[in-house]
Amino acid sequence: MTNSCPVLTPAERKVVDVIKRPDTALAAAVSLVLEKAVKQAAEDLRAIDQEDAAPVLEYFAGVVHQRMYCLMCGADPDTFEGGDPDIAYRVIRNSQNIARHYWSADIEPYAPKE
Repeated sequence: MTNSCPVLTPAERKVVDVIKRPDTALAAAVSLVLEKAVKQAAEDLRAIDQEDAAPVLEYFAGVVHQRMYCLMCGADPDTFEGGDPDIAYRVIRNSQNIARHYWSADIEPYAPKE
């Protein structure tokens, strides 16, 4: 496997740039909404004297992750019905590869599907 990146043509670079702008905006919007959810939950729980029960950002991130996983797999995020198991397999395998490559996780990713 090579570690070099291909040199993009000007047309390919334009496509990357066009996609990157909304991608960056989406990531920022999700982060902002997660922070707002944590703050809102903390405020609402404080109002009922339950501030110790306030969920952390990772809780809400997990909720978003689960819903996005369902959408990626074609499943209904409320019922989990209708998902494509082949896509689910590939998404999980991708996550395993990320954990192994970037965070040195001691995991053997699923074998590639043929």
